[in-house]
Amino acid sequence: MTQSGKRENGITVEDQVFFVAGWICVAVAVAGMILWKVKGDAFSVSLPQCMIHAVTGLYCPGCGGTRALVAFFHGQFLKSFFYHPIVVYTAAVGGCFLVSQTVERVSRRRFQIGMHFRPVYLWIALILVVGNCLVKNIALLCFHVRLL
Repeated sequence: MTQSGKRENGITVEDQVFFVAGWICVAVAVAGMILWKVKGDAFSVSLPQCMIHAVTGLYCPGCGGTRALVAFFHGQFLKSFFYHPIVVYTAAVGGCFLVSQTVERVSRRRFQIGMHFRPVYLWIALILVVGNCLVKNIALLCFHVRLL
C-alpha cells in the first residue's frame, strides 16, 4: 500500500469497503423486492410509530424515510424525494459509484472511470438529512402544515 492510502491497483480502502457494502445493500434490496412481489401483502410489516414523533410531536431526522423508500421502489422518484431526499440522493450517488467502480474493475482498469469516495458526499448527505428535518419541523411549527 502506498502512502496516500491507495493500493497498487489504484483502489483505496474506502472504495473497497463502500464497493462491497454497496453490492450487499443492492442484493438485500433485490431479495426484499422479490419476496415482496411473491408474498404480496403477507410480507408487509406494520412498523412501529417513530418514538420521537410520538413523544414530542416533531419530526425526527429520519421521518419519512420508509415512505420515501417505498415510493422509490414504486418508481415515484419525486414523491420519494419529497418524503425524504436522502433516499434518492443515496440511490443516485451510490448507483454511480457502484456502476463506475464495477466497470473499472471488470475492465481491469482499462476504463479508469471509477468514482472514488470523497468526504463531501457524506457532508451533502448530512446537509440533506438536517435540512429535511428543519424544513418539515418549521412547516409544522410555524405554519401548522403536516408534510408527512
